[in-house]
Amino acid sequence: MPRNQEVIRQWKVLHVLEASRHGAGIDALADDLDVTTRTIRRDLAALQEAGFPLYDERDEDGHVSWRLDGQVLKGLETGFTLAELCAMYLSRNLLEAVAGSPFQRDLALAFARIEKMLSPRMRQFLDRLPGVLVAKSGPQARGSESAEDLVARLLEATLHFRVATMRYHSVSSAREKDYLIHPYRLVFAQGALYLLGFVPEYQSVRTFAVDRILSVSLEKQTFSPQEPIGDEVFANSLGVNTGPAARVDIAFERTVVPYVLARVWHPSQEVRDEGDGTIVLTMHVCHDWALRSWILSWGPYARVVAPAALATAVHQDLQAASDRYRKA
Repeated sequence: MPRNQEVIRQWKVLHVLEASRHGAGIDALADDLDVTTRTIRRDLAALQEAGFPLYDERDEDGHVSWRLDGQVLKGLETGFTLAELCAMYLSRNLLEAVAGSPFQRDLALAFARIEKMLSPRMRQFLDRLPGVLVAKSGPQARGSESAEDLVARLLEATLHFRVATMRYHSVSSAREKDYLIHPYRLVFAQGALYLLGFVPEYQSVRTFAVDRILSVSLEKQTFSPQEPIGDEVFANSLGVNTGPAARVDIAFERTVVPYVLARVWHPSQEVRDEGDGTIVLTMHVCHDWALRSWILSWGPYARVVAPAALATAVHQDLQAASDRYRKA
């Protein structure tokens, strides 16, 4: 049996015992995990050796139940159960994969505190599990030495409704520009941090990439939010756009249909089976670059059916790419 499978099973045993108010017998654990009682006895012994406070208790009828001491964390005032604390410790590799550089230091300090709550043997046991659950970090914005201070000022502005003056490098216009802005919210999405703020000059809420903010200074005056922002900030986009949603129909060839159906790409999606192995995926999303790049990522296996303007735009992108290869 692979070593990783053994560790995962022992983690399940630990979780079952903590969830059970009256404990669990070896036979019940064996049936629940579909293994022999001998295997469960070895698992219990391994967990005890790792430092987990397990004990057995015999009732009046002579039945033996195993329990996990729920008072092991008493006095730490964490508000977490042992299993929850262990789960947080195990989530390090997942959180580190998505954490932006401004939060990296705080995240490391938080996990250092959790480590102190666990015994060395517990940590040694738990450190074997990340080998089973691995996360690959996606593209992240480049950090800077002043990123933490900049984010701190933005948080101050959003929490206390402080007007801010910001110098920003715009990629679309290829120049730097000064903005007077009412910072509404900071959002972490797709490996980067974004600021949503109301710009009085444009009388609208704009999205700014924090890694392209060159400087921020807080003004003395405060502001009252002009436009409410819902919890789902980029709900209409496959990327980080706040524009309106519109219908799009995309036909997929049978080669990629299993991959398309394997995920929910957007909550609004609907799938129509064409009866010949192909499908048409319908979504109501922003017709932005995030959508176009997603369509292009499917190569020759996807085709925009509607609207015509989007189909033309994607066709032009493909034609431009083809021309670059032809020239090369």
